[in-house]
Amino acid sequence: MTTSAISSHGTLLKIGDGATPEVFTTIAMVRDISGVDISLEDEDVTDQSSGGWTEFIGTLLSLGEITFGINFLPTNPTHSYSSGLIEDQVNKTVRNFKLVFPDSGNTTWPFSALVKKVAIKAPVKGALRGDVTLRPTGVPTLAG
Repeated sequence: MTTSAISSHGTLLKIGDGATPEVFTTIAMVRDISGVDISLEDEDVTDQSSGGWTEFIGTLLSLGEITFGINFLPTNPTHSYSSGLIEDQVNKTVRNFKLVFPDSGNTTWPFSALVKKVAIKAPVKGALRGDVTLRPTGVPTLAG
């Protein structure tokens, strides 16, 4: 059976408001998203009776940093210093986020993260842009 690939166009990155119940807003003008990776740390537990081969156990899991570009809109509520990503970075706020994939089931991956970096670019010839880095913390919900 052949399975078709899915276009990534239409993937959304949403930010929670921290309220109960929490409301998520799509971050405006998101461009490429990368770094959605899961890694497992391991510990060498080789001992004298390991038969001459190294042995490992898995220890901690982590969700890698998530980076994305934006067409930066200084007054947009999801970008601004007074209410958005930059405010969360300055205040060191752990915020809930959701990646929503454009598959037929709108698969959602919720996670909590700090806004680690916001880098604004203002080229002479080009659009006002930014690069954002999120540092996930805690247990994400990675389910289909």
